[in-house]
Amino acid sequence: MPPELTSLRSPRVTTARKLGKRSFRGKERRFLAEGPQAVREALEHLVEVYVTPEAAERHADILAAARAARVPVLTASDEVIAEMSDTVTPQGIVALCRFLDRPFAEILAARPRLVAVLAHVRDPGNAGTVLRCADAAGADAVVLTDASVDLYNPKAVRASAGSLFHLPVAVGVPVEEAARGLAGAGVRVLAADGAGERDLDDELDAGTMAAPTAWVFGNEAWGLPEETRALADAVVRVPIHGRAESLNLATAAAVCLYASARAQRAR
Repeated sequence: MPPELTSLRSPRVTTARKLGKRSFRGKERRFLAEGPQAVREALEHLVEVYVTPEAAERHADILAAARAARVPVLTASDEVIAEMSDTVTPQGIVALCRFLDRPFAEILAARPRLVAVLAHVRDPGNAGTVLRCADAAGADAVVLTDASVDLYNPKAVRASAGSLFHLPVAVGVPVEEAARGLAGAGVRVLAADGAGERDLDDELDAGTMAAPTAWVFGNEAWGLPEETRALADAVVRVPIHGRAESLNLATAAAVCLYASARAQRAR
Protein backbone atom coordinates (compact mmCIF):
# COMPACT_ATOMS: atom_id res chain seq x y z
CA MET A 1 0.00 0.00 0.00
CA PRO A 2 1.47 3.41 -0.96
CA PRO A 3 1.92 6.00 1.82
CA GLU A 4 -1.03 8.28 2.51
CA LEU A 5 1.20 11.27 3.35
CA THR A 6 3.79 12.13 0.73
CA SER A 7 3.76 15.92 0.41
CA LEU A 8 6.17 17.97 2.51
CA ARG A 9 3.65 20.80 2.19
CA SER A 10 0.92 18.84 3.93
CA PRO A 11 -0.73 20.74 6.83
CA ARG A 12 0.28 17.88 9.13
CA VAL A 13 3.92 18.25 8.14
CA THR A 14 3.73 22.03 8.53
CA THR A 15 2.26 21.61 12.02
CA ALA A 16 4.97 19.11 12.96
CA ARG A 17 7.68 21.55 11.94
CA LYS A 18 6.07 24.34 13.94
CA LEU A 19 5.94 22.11 17.02
CA GLY A 20 9.71 22.42 17.14
CA LYS A 21 9.09 25.84 18.69
CA ARG A 22 8.14 26.12 22.35
CA SER A 23 5.67 28.95 21.76
CA PHE A 24 3.72 26.93 19.21
CA ARG A 25 3.71 23.85 21.44
CA GLY A 26 2.32 25.93 24.27
CA LYS A 27 -0.36 27.48 22.09
CA GLU A 28 -1.53 24.17 20.65
CA ARG A 29 -0.83 22.09 23.78
CA ARG A 30 0.57 19.44 21.48
CA PHE A 31 4.04 17.91 21.05
CA LEU A 32 5.73 15.17 19.06
CA ALA A 33 7.05 11.85 20.35
CA GLU A 34 9.45 9.91 18.12
CA GLY A 35 10.33 6.26 18.01
CA PRO A 36 8.49 3.04 18.94
CA GLN A 37 9.25 3.18 22.66
CA ALA A 38 7.83 6.68 23.10
CA VAL A 39 4.77 6.00 20.92
CA ARG A 40 4.03 2.76 22.77
CA GLU A 41 4.13 4.50 26.16
CA ALA A 42 2.15 7.53 24.94
CA LEU A 43 -1.00 5.56 24.10
CA GLU A 44 -3.34 7.48 26.43
CA HIS A 45 -2.12 10.82 25.09
CA LEU A 46 -2.03 10.16 21.34
CA VAL A 47 -3.76 12.40 18.81
CA GLU A 48 -2.41 10.84 15.59
CA VAL A 49 0.36 8.44 14.60
CA TYR A 50 2.46 8.72 11.44
CA VAL A 51 4.48 5.74 10.28
CA THR A 52 6.38 4.54 7.21
CA PRO A 53 5.12 1.31 5.59
CA GLU A 54 8.31 -0.49 6.66
CA ALA A 55 7.99 0.67 10.29
CA ALA A 56 4.30 -0.26 10.22
CA GLU A 57 5.29 -3.87 9.63
CA ARG A 58 7.91 -3.82 12.39
CA HIS A 59 5.64 -2.22 14.95
CA ALA A 60 2.26 -3.73 14.11
CA ASP A 61 1.51 -4.23 17.82
CA ILE A 62 1.87 -0.52 18.55
CA LEU A 63 -0.37 0.45 15.67
CA ALA A 64 -2.96 -2.15 16.66
CA ALA A 65 -3.08 -0.69 20.17
CA ALA A 66 -3.43 2.84 18.76
CA ARG A 67 -6.27 1.82 16.45
CA ALA A 68 -7.98 -0.03 19.31
CA ALA A 69 -7.88 3.28 21.20
CA ARG A 70 -9.43 4.94 18.13
CA VAL A 71 -6.30 6.93 17.35
CA PRO A 72 -5.88 7.68 13.62
CA VAL A 73 -2.82 6.00 12.07
CA LEU A 74 -1.52 7.38 8.78
CA THR A 75 1.25 5.90 6.66
CA ALA A 76 3.82 8.40 5.44
CA SER A 77 6.81 8.44 3.12
CA ASP A 78 10.35 8.33 4.51
CA GLU A 79 10.75 11.96 3.44
CA VAL A 80 7.69 13.06 5.39
CA ILE A 81 8.78 11.23 8.54
CA ALA A 82 12.27 12.73 8.20
CA GLU A 83 10.74 16.20 7.92
CA MET A 84 8.65 15.63 11.04
CA SER A 85 11.55 14.19 13.04
CA ASP A 86 14.10 15.99 15.17
CA THR A 87 16.65 13.18 14.87
CA VAL A 88 19.32 12.55 12.27
CA THR A 89 18.24 8.93 11.77
CA PRO A 90 14.44 8.70 12.26
CA GLN A 91 12.98 5.38 13.39
CA GLY A 92 10.02 5.60 11.04
CA ILE A 93 7.28 6.39 13.56
CA VAL A 94 6.16 9.73 15.01
CA ALA A 95 3.15 10.57 17.18
CA LEU A 96 1.29 13.79 17.78
CA CYS A 97 0.49 13.90 21.50
CA ARG A 98 -1.52 16.01 23.91
CA PHE A 99 0.17 17.84 26.78
CA LEU A 100 0.01 15.76 29.93
CA ASP A 101 1.28 17.97 32.76
CA ARG A 102 -0.80 18.16 35.93
CA PRO A 103 -1.60 21.09 38.24
CA PHE A 104 0.90 21.31 41.08
CA ALA A 105 -2.00 21.30 43.57
CA GLU A 106 -3.06 17.90 42.25
CA ILE A 107 0.39 16.48 42.91
CA LEU A 108 0.36 17.84 46.47
CA ALA A 109 -3.13 16.45 47.09
CA ALA A 110 -1.86 12.96 46.27
CA ARG A 111 0.49 13.14 49.29
CA PRO A 112 3.67 12.16 47.43
CA ARG A 113 6.54 10.40 49.20
CA LEU A 114 9.27 10.96 46.63
CA VAL A 115 9.48 13.93 44.25
CA ALA A 116 12.17 15.28 41.92
CA VAL A 117 12.19 19.06 41.49
CA LEU A 118 14.13 20.44 38.53
CA ALA A 119 15.09 24.01 39.39
CA HIS A 120 17.04 26.00 36.79
CA VAL A 121 17.74 22.87 34.70
CA ARG A 122 18.30 24.20 31.18
CA ASP A 123 19.56 21.20 29.20
CA PRO A 124 16.66 19.20 27.72
CA GLY A 125 18.67 15.98 27.63
CA ASN A 126 19.40 16.28 31.34
CA ALA A 127 15.78 17.09 32.14
CA GLY A 128 14.55 14.01 30.29
CA THR A 129 17.19 11.80 31.87
CA VAL A 130 16.36 12.96 35.40
CA LEU A 131 12.69 12.28 34.68
CA ARG A 132 13.67 8.77 33.56
CA CYS A 133 15.70 8.29 36.77
CA ALA A 134 12.76 9.47 38.87
CA ASP A 135 10.48 7.00 37.14
CA ALA A 136 12.96 4.15 37.62
CA ALA A 137 13.36 4.96 41.32
CA GLY A 138 9.60 4.88 41.81
CA ALA A 139 9.12 8.60 42.43
CA ASP A 140 5.56 9.84 42.71
CA ALA A 141 6.02 13.02 40.68
CA VAL A 142 8.40 15.41 38.96
CA VAL A 143 8.16 19.20 39.14
CA LEU A 144 9.83 21.53 36.63
CA THR A 145 10.14 25.10 37.85
CA ASP A 146 9.45 28.12 35.68
CA ALA A 147 13.21 28.62 35.25
CA SER A 148 13.73 25.15 33.74
CA VAL A 149 13.66 23.87 30.18
CA ASP A 150 10.42 22.99 28.41
CA LEU A 151 9.27 19.48 29.31
CA TYR A 152 8.08 18.95 25.73
CA ASN A 153 11.33 19.89 24.03
CA PRO A 154 12.01 17.06 21.54
CA LYS A 155 15.36 16.23 23.19
CA ALA A 156 13.74 16.06 26.63
CA VAL A 157 10.99 13.79 25.33
CA ARG A 158 13.55 11.45 23.74
CA ALA A 159 15.82 11.42 26.79
CA SER A 160 12.92 10.41 29.03
CA ALA A 161 12.66 7.15 27.01
CA GLY A 162 8.91 6.96 27.60
CA SER A 163 9.04 7.83 31.31
CA LEU A 164 7.41 11.16 30.53
CA PHE A 165 4.17 9.20 30.15
CA HIS A 166 4.52 7.21 33.37
CA LEU A 167 4.31 9.63 36.28
CA PRO A 168 2.64 12.95 37.13
CA VAL A 169 4.60 16.03 36.08
CA ALA A 170 3.93 19.69 36.94
CA VAL A 171 5.55 22.48 34.94
CA GLY A 172 6.14 26.21 35.31
CA VAL A 173 6.02 26.19 39.12
CA PRO A 174 8.04 28.97 40.81
CA VAL A 175 10.73 27.33 42.93
CA GLU A 176 9.53 29.11 46.08
CA GLU A 177 6.01 27.82 45.52
CA ALA A 178 7.31 24.32 44.90
CA ALA A 179 9.38 24.24 48.10
CA ARG A 180 6.71 25.75 50.31
CA GLY A 181 3.94 23.64 48.84
CA LEU A 182 5.86 20.41 49.34
CA ALA A 183 6.86 21.37 52.86
CA GLY A 184 3.22 22.15 53.61
CA ALA A 185 2.28 18.67 52.39
CA GLY A 186 4.66 17.12 54.91
CA VAL A 187 7.50 16.51 52.47
CA ARG A 188 11.10 17.10 53.54
CA VAL A 189 12.84 19.28 50.95
CA LEU A 190 16.48 18.46 50.25
CA ALA A 191 18.67 20.48 47.91
CA ALA A 192 21.29 18.40 46.10
CA ASP A 193 24.54 20.33 45.87
CA GLY A 194 28.18 19.28 45.70
CA ALA A 195 29.00 21.90 48.33
CA GLY A 196 26.25 20.79 50.72
CA GLU A 197 27.02 20.80 54.43
CA ARG A 198 25.47 17.36 54.89
CA ASP A 199 26.68 14.09 53.39
CA LEU A 200 24.24 11.66 51.77
CA ASP A 201 25.85 8.68 53.50
CA ASP A 202 25.50 10.38 56.88
CA GLU A 203 21.83 11.11 56.18
CA LEU A 204 21.26 7.44 55.36
CA ASP A 205 23.09 6.32 58.50
CA ALA A 206 21.05 8.72 60.60
CA GLY A 207 17.80 7.21 59.32
CA THR A 208 16.40 10.51 58.07
CA MET A 209 15.90 9.42 54.45
CA ALA A 210 12.81 7.30 55.05
CA ALA A 211 10.55 10.35 55.39
CA PRO A 212 8.63 11.75 52.40
CA THR A 213 11.28 13.63 50.45
CA ALA A 214 11.60 16.07 47.55
CA TRP A 215 15.02 16.42 45.95
CA VAL A 216 15.78 19.79 44.34
CA PHE A 217 18.29 19.61 41.48
CA GLY A 218 19.91 22.71 40.03
CA ASN A 219 21.62 24.00 36.94
CA GLU A 220 24.19 21.81 35.21
CA ALA A 221 26.95 24.43 35.32
CA TRP A 222 26.43 26.48 38.47
CA GLY A 223 24.22 24.35 40.69
CA LEU A 224 21.65 25.96 42.96
CA PRO A 225 21.66 29.66 43.83
CA GLU A 226 21.82 30.57 47.50
CA GLU A 227 18.19 31.72 47.59
CA THR A 228 17.05 28.29 46.38
CA ARG A 229 19.32 26.45 48.81
CA ALA A 230 17.79 28.52 51.61
CA LEU A 231 14.34 27.11 50.82
CA ALA A 232 15.45 23.56 51.61
CA ASP A 233 15.41 21.76 54.95
CA ALA A 234 18.98 20.67 54.23
CA VAL A 235 21.60 20.91 51.49
CA VAL A 236 23.05 17.46 50.84
CA ARG A 237 26.09 16.44 48.84
CA VAL A 238 26.78 13.08 47.22
CA PRO A 239 30.12 11.92 48.66
CA ILE A 240 33.01 11.60 46.26
CA HIS A 241 35.21 8.73 47.46
CA GLY A 242 37.51 8.66 44.48
CA ARG A 243 39.36 11.33 42.53
CA ALA A 244 36.48 12.54 40.34
CA GLU A 245 35.94 16.28 40.54
CA SER A 246 32.14 15.94 40.58
CA LEU A 247 29.15 14.04 39.24
CA ASN A 248 27.00 15.23 36.37
CA LEU A 249 23.41 16.22 37.09
CA ALA A 250 21.69 13.04 35.95
CA THR A 251 24.10 10.75 37.81
CA ALA A 252 23.77 12.73 41.03
CA ALA A 253 19.98 12.71 40.67
CA ALA A 254 19.95 8.94 40.23
CA VAL A 255 22.09 8.43 43.34
CA CYS A 256 19.91 10.71 45.48
CA LEU A 257 16.57 9.34 44.27
CA TYR A 258 17.63 5.73 44.71
CA ALA A 259 18.97 6.47 48.19
CA SER A 260 15.57 7.82 49.19
CA ALA A 261 13.73 4.98 47.46
CA ARG A 262 15.74 2.34 49.29
CA ALA A 263 15.33 4.04 52.67
CA GLN A 264 11.59 4.40 52.18
CA ARG A 265 11.14 0.80 51.11
CA ALA A 266 13.23 -0.48 54.00
CA ARG A 267 10.97 1.40 56.38
